[in-house]
Amino acid sequence: MFDSFANLIAYQWLGLDANSHTGTALHFFVMDTTKIFVLLVAIIYVMGLLRAIFSAEKVREYVRGKPKWLARISAITLGAVTPFCSCSSVPLFIGFVEAGIPLGVTLSFLIASPMVNEVAVVVLAGILGWKPAALYVAAGLFVAYLGGVVMEWFKPERWVEDYVWNIQMGETAQIEVDTSLSGRHQFALGEVKEIVGRIWKWVLIGVAVGALFHGFVPEAWVVKHLGGTENWFVVPSAVALGVPLYSNATGVIPIAEAMLGKGVALGTTLAFLMSIAALSLPEMLILRKVIRWPALAIYAAVLAVAFTLVGWGINLFTR
Repeated sequence: MFDSFANLIAYQWLGLDANSHTGTALHFFVMDTTKIFVLLVAIIYVMGLLRAIFSAEKVREYVRGKPKWLARISAITLGAVTPFCSCSSVPLFIGFVEAGIPLGVTLSFLIASPMVNEVAVVVLAGILGWKPAALYVAAGLFVAYLGGVVMEWFKPERWVEDYVWNIQMGETAQIEVDTSLSGRHQFALGEVKEIVGRIWKWVLIGVAVGALFHGFVPEAWVVKHLGGTENWFVVPSAVALGVPLYSNATGVIPIAEAMLGKGVALGTTLAFLMSIAALSLPEMLILRKVIRWPALAIYAAVLAVAFTLVGWGINLFTR
């Protein structure tokens, strides 16, 4: 369906040559833009229906009081299935710390939440297939667990901003949501408008970059510089490249699709995707509001090393 629509626009209405760089790039842009926005609206609406139940306060209460290992697994699972965006990280972080939840557990939640995003996973599966999506989810959950454990070794509590320890969660954390069917419908529509309205431009930018990459970058050049698994520096270079990019996992999926189509190894591509989702500068700046620079530097280093190891590992076992 999406391919036929892209054929109609690019090759019939605009009359572009299917073998030309411009025709190939525009076909990619139309097909991926249509597919991603259809998937976005559908999954955000469904998750909006559920979000009336899974409030941030309920997430906090669910994790509090459990043994550390179980609390970590619970936090990671909730981070993966609850649709909290990066802007929710500060109040969630404060709420978790105020509730007495260990900081390592909280950091595991913060790693999992933006990276193993249910919207991104569904879009990833729809664009790349379930195998890359499953590997991405498994790697994200592993990194979230291991990252929280490693962060605990450095005793990061000493670098939490003082106001976080002193703040008391007031009525602002208790947001009443109409849980009737009509109330959930209205809430879900609001979620679609808010989230799509916030990320649509990054999705278009990501699709445009992916289309240009797909249509104009020679496959031989990509295979020579990025496609091999023999050169150890390819994966860490992909991780470093993802840090300054201001996007989210959904917006960068078309770039990942173009990379895979040109012969870039799966592990390299997924490491790049995870870096943008969990290590981007906006994520770091938001987190800086609650932890000081030493903890932030360790956090970034731990994730960068973990993403690199994951990329190398996937490349090794998918040759």
